[in-house]
Amino acid sequence: MQDTNALIQMANGGSAPLAAGDEHAPQVVPRTLTGRQKAAVVVRLLLNEGADIPLEELPDDLQETLTHQLGQMGLVDRVTLGVVAQEFSDALDNVGLAFPHGLAGALDAMNGKIAPSTAARLRKLAGVRQIGDPWQRLRDVPVEDLAKMAQSESIEVAAVMLSKMDTAQAAQMLAHMPGPVARRITYAISKTTNVTPEAVERIGWSLAAQLDQRPAQAFDNGPDARVGAILNQSAAATRDDLLNALDEDDAEFADLVRQSIFTFAHIPSRIAARDVPAILREVEQPVLVTALAGAAADDDKASVEFILSNISSRMADNLREEMAERGRVKQSEAEDAMTQVVAAIRVLVDAGSIVLIENDDEEDAA
Repeated sequence: MQDTNALIQMANGGSAPLAAGDEHAPQVVPRTLTGRQKAAVVVRLLLNEGADIPLEELPDDLQETLTHQLGQMGLVDRVTLGVVAQEFSDALDNVGLAFPHGLAGALDAMNGKIAPSTAARLRKLAGVRQIGDPWQRLRDVPVEDLAKMAQSESIEVAAVMLSKMDTAQAAQMLAHMPGPVARRITYAISKTTNVTPEAVERIGWSLAAQLDQRPAQAFDNGPDARVGAILNQSAAATRDDLLNALDEDDAEFADLVRQSIFTFAHIPSRIAARDVPAILREVEQPVLVTALAGAAADDDKASVEFILSNISSRMADNLREEMAERGRVKQSEAEDAMTQVVAAIRVLVDAGSIVLIENDDEEDAA
């Protein structure tokens, strides 16, 4: 059993009374440290061990206090270090659940879990700022929105914004800007050499605050995509009539809707050949045969040939035999079957199993 004399503190870093039977080994007792001093010891120990501690996420005043405390510590004996490390380890073992510090930390922890409007209102009412890296949040924003934000800011702010994005994101942002604007912002990057980290952080929080101030969107996609999804499920005659009417009312919107439409006729231009077998597995055989046998328009017939040419010859021959046996198909039945094939493709696209070829990619390939 440890001698009780070892628990008696004589002075900071001093020696305890000699243990019985040992005249040559004075025992050093641990120094009495404050909570701040213990925190400094733990941080220094972890840094020495190569731990990556996100100290930058602490509030500025705590970072400053910790830094000052580290500078005042001097030397710490091994006994004191061991006691502090053991106390820290015991404290970690006893932790059951840790909550974020303050309302700012709670809002960051709930980011994406509560409505953006609610988070913005709470942040504004409490007068708190977010902690962490605002630029990381901005990197999660679609590049189209980032490009719009950059164009609405001054050239200097846009240059900082472009510099803080990932290289690929920055390149895509420039591609979504008019040429003269992109050139001015690119040149302005050469003037950012003396921008301070504090200024970059303020710009980041200002831009992130704009995300909180944006009104909540009731729909996940744009109006052109919603109209396109509806017309995808409509009969060809109805779809053509509505698109012609849209051309008269708003030709630009009609063009956007056309880009969002995917029909049976688009299969050769928007589906990769390797994905055809996966699509056929999602469609019931009678439905597939009806869609293939009922193709009457030239574009639809091209889709039939595309499908049959990208599956095994044995499967293609079997389908041709069933198509011949199916005979004449009513237009309404054919359109319904084609719609079901397109719906199966949409399910695979939404699940990430296949990817539609973009129109731009098609043009580049040509």
